[in-house]
Amino acid sequence: MHPDSNIKRTPMPNQPHPFEAPLPRRGVLGAFAAALMVLPRAFAAGREAARPWELFPFSADVTPLVGHPCMGGGIEPVKSVADPLEAIGFVLRGDSLEKPVVVVAVDWCEIRNEAYDRWREAIAEAAGTEPGRVLLSAVHQHDAPIADLAAERMLEEHGCAGRICNIPFHELIVKRVAHAVEKAMAKAPRPVTHVGVGRAKAERVGSSRRYVRPDGTVVHDRTSASKNPVAHDAEEGLIDPYVTVVSFWDGDEPVAALNHYAIHPMSYYGKGEVSADFVGMARRARQKALPGVLQVYASGCGGDVTAGKYNDGDPARRPELAARLEDAMARAWEATRREPLERASLRVEPLTFTPREGPGFTEVDLKARLLDHAKPFGQCLAAMGLSWRERVAAGRPIDLPALDLGPVVLVLLPGETYVAFQLLAQKLRPDKVVVAIAYGDAATGYIPTADRIAERDSNLGDWCWVAPDAEAVLTKGLEAVLKPER
Repeated sequence: MHPDSNIKRTPMPNQPHPFEAPLPRRGVLGAFAAALMVLPRAFAAGREAARPWELFPFSADVTPLVGHPCMGGGIEPVKSVADPLEAIGFVLRGDSLEKPVVVVAVDWCEIRNEAYDRWREAIAEAAGTEPGRVLLSAVHQHDAPIADLAAERMLEEHGCAGRICNIPFHELIVKRVAHAVEKAMAKAPRPVTHVGVGRAKAERVGSSRRYVRPDGTVVHDRTSASKNPVAHDAEEGLIDPYVTVVSFWDGDEPVAALNHYAIHPMSYYGKGEVSADFVGMARRARQKALPGVLQVYASGCGGDVTAGKYNDGDPARRPELAARLEDAMARAWEATRREPLERASLRVEPLTFTPREGPGFTEVDLKARLLDHAKPFGQCLAAMGLSWRERVAAGRPIDLPALDLGPVVLVLLPGETYVAFQLLAQKLRPDKVVVAIAYGDAATGYIPTADRIAERDSNLGDWCWVAPDAEAVLTKGLEAVLKPER
């Protein structure tokens, strides 16, 4: 037995939360009913025995080469590596899943359009499943690559100075990750009997970009690192303060943990020093504390959530933020409650967004910007906008998958989704813990709520490629994919 497997079954913290009680409880009758449902499996005559639940952990190095663009060409390219970037995940297969499901988080800024499809295809082939069953997300550190293959080809074809990604390097990394999955599947699986969920509040980490100045003016300028004392003094604003840890167990032995929190994961960036930043530091600290338990970190819907209230950009803040996040992860782990993993199911809802129009975002405007060689990053933004429009015109929707594990549902949202959608997802299923992971297919850029558009949120200038109806599209998708089964 792992030395850390006897975790305390302490009650969840009784702290206020906008939409959700700390953890839904099924109650005695619900547990009894669940137990009765299991009996036919054990005693039904002549029925084939249920397949056991199995988990295959994997990881791979995805650190970019020196000279590779960071944040899609918007900041300095790679000059040095402070700490490596990783793709970490697991394959889950078993009784009620028709085919395996893969969950993987990548220490990259974004993976978009054709590149996202390529990752899922390669991983699916290695895992013996289908691309739609690969829940791939980026963690969204900025000193890291963005992958958009069609956009990069546009830049090359037009002789642009701007660069988004290195296509041969991208293919090398995709094959490396797929090989890691293939190697994991060739090993003996880790049996899984239970799924656990724990939650704890992260103290002095997250804050909304949006805050109100003393004169009543609403602004959206609290960035990842804010030096303005007014931004530091203002309230945290609308965030989800909870870290959630979803864990998989073989009896009393922990196998894997998925850590989740909604925030832009940067303390400082932009000078070409590659790093998994404070979220990576926290993840690695948990891996050291629980060496036999795979630690995955997935970013929540933090499109409008940063560390700016508590971070001035001094390098000393990085380990401070990491320690606070790690503390919340540890407390969530200690608060874990386990339930037998009896069944799992995957739903996928297709989302069809409308491209953003208006000055600077029409096809004509984007093509003109692509040819403005005096502004290389403007060329990159234009190419990503055109890549997105081509994808929409081709009728290729974005997948919205939800993996129901019994007491908890993992739902993977696209793009830089605002935290209101995470809170909405929780509200839609008050009977379960809903873990809303963001930065799936990131082709949309920001997905804001209508009220933020009405307030002229300054962050939506260049990095939002969807029309104002995006809130309605995503809300309808969440309602469909999180609808209780009958």
